[in-house]
Amino acid sequence: MSAHVLVAEDDPKQAELIRRYLERDGHRVALVADGRAAIDETRRRRPDLIVLDVMMPKVDGLDVCRVLRAESDVPIVLLTARSTEDDVLLGLDLGADDYITKPYSPRQLAARVRAILRRVQRVRDRGQQPLRVGDLVVDEQRHEVTLADAPVDCTPAEFRVLAALAAEPGRAFTRGQLLSQAFGVDKFITERTIDVHVMNLRRKLEPDPRRPVRLLTVYGVGYKLQDCPDGASA
Repeated sequence: MSAHVLVAEDDPKQAELIRRYLERDGHRVALVADGRAAIDETRRRRPDLIVLDVMMPKVDGLDVCRVLRAESDVPIVLLTARSTEDDVLLGLDLGADDYITKPYSPRQLAARVRAILRRVQRVRDRGQQPLRVGDLVVDEQRHEVTLADAPVDCTPAEFRVLAALAAEPGRAFTRGQLLSQAFGVDKFITERTIDVHVMNLRRKLEPDPRRPVRLLTVYGVGYKLQDCPDGASA
């Protein structure tokens, strides 16, 4: 799948290396060297995906991600030397689609880009119809969640977990499957992170988060989403 990719990286050698690997996959690549230019170029050219270094001059990558996510749903891959789980979760909750820690293989980066573009294409192929599980509606095009017609405020990371579950209601997902489908992130974020997102989603979706009737634990496996029984809706 050919795409227009914007690479925001202030190290010229790294930027050129990324460009070569992405162009091998048939992508059209534009390079910028600071966060301000990344915002301007995104607004001007509307790329299909952004590879975004966190540590950049003028505006850092996290602030770029925050600004762009308020305006657009363009997929964003963050590149950073910060490798703690808290750093990864911050990037994901700001709206990044993936988070790759340095040092990394350019082949790995190219593979992550391909995976994200495939996920985006699957959403498009499903058409404009939102995902519905009973009175829960997950609109991937608008990035909105409603429950019984009331809006539900989800972080970007929570939204991706919920969308993965809502795409196949009743299916039991392992934590690893949810992590891969929702994020595709690397070893610096653990499967237990899914537990945190599920716990937060239950607070927002369940009548009693301690006794969930919608977002269920499948013991020995992981989680599944099902239609809420009559009379049990929040």
